Amino acid sequence: MNWRATLSWEDAKKKALILNKIRLFFSELDVIEVETPVLGRSTVTDIHLEAFQTKFDFFSDSDLNNSDTLYLQTSPEYCMKRLLASGYQSIYQISKAFRHECKGSHHNPEFTMLEWYRLGFEQEDLMNEVASLLKEILFCNDPIKVTYQNIFIDKVGLDPLNTTCTELKQLIYDEGKMSEWLFNEESCDVLLQFIMSELIEPLIGHNEPIFIYNFPISQASLARKNKVDERVAERFECYFKGLELVNGFTELTDPVEQLNRFNKDNIYRDQQEMQKKTIDRNFIEALRSGLPNCSGVALGVDRLLMLALNKTSIDEVITFSIDRA
Repeated sequence: MNWRATLSWEDAKKKALILNKIRLFFSELDVIEVETPVLGRSTVTDIHLEAFQTKFDFFSDSDLNNSDTLYLQTSPEYCMKRLLASGYQSIYQISKAFRHECKGSHHNPEFTMLEWYRLGFEQEDLMNEVASLLKEILFCNDPIKVTYQNIFIDKVGLDPLNTTCTELKQLIYDEGKMSEWLFNEESCDVLLQFIMSELIEPLIGHNEPIFIYNFPISQASLARKNKVDERVAERFECYFKGLELVNGFTELTDPVEQLNRFNKDNIYRDQQEMQKKTIDRNFIEALRSGLPNCSGVALGVDRLLMLALNKTSIDEVITFSIDRA
């Protein structure tokens, strides 16, 4: 019966009310809804993300013998920042995003993202606004906030800003999680991300949402360096009841630094025999023209709906999952 919807009619009505509530939340703050393209000529260089791609033959400068590549966007981020550089004020968007990843109980390759940008906001300001939205939709307790460094020290007894790959592998081994690919892994960031997802995330955010902030600079290619500790960037994530809900930054506005970070991503991709990605020159030019000081955040709407409607699978909050599309 794969033709049937996985979202019930009763839950579809509840979902519509929640989406209306989100829009009302931003309307009351005078944050304006916008829409940006889903297809683009460039994509992200992020080594952990892969975009879907297709071909297009009809640009004015298209080569008759070679189609141009277009990418489904993994997030509306670059285009929204181009709007800010064009003179737009605080904005938000509820849009489809696409990531070429395995389907799971918490992820569908096509999903809905809420992304917003606030002019003049710092990381702390935006975390507080995210907390207000979560309380409005989920009726949850006040979130707590812990630095990335302190959550590692507290939960696994290791300082992530002063460690080595050998120490990280020893921790993974001691916890009974070692495998061949981890043993051969040479990136401390990959090992840290594994520890976060496998050893720390299951222990946090059970009773109230928790914000983890000030991630290592190497894990925040679009975020501004922290003014006090340049080992970390002003990036935060929010977790609640086993779900990673939110990823936000105080935005990097320096075009030279941003281009350097994109190039580093591509160098790493080349070293790992991954496909190098075309850097979004429109985005870089927007930064050169002047991106105002701002903070931005992406929130997984489907995961938020899972919590709001008390569901255990993303299939239950979308009409047709990828295997029924």
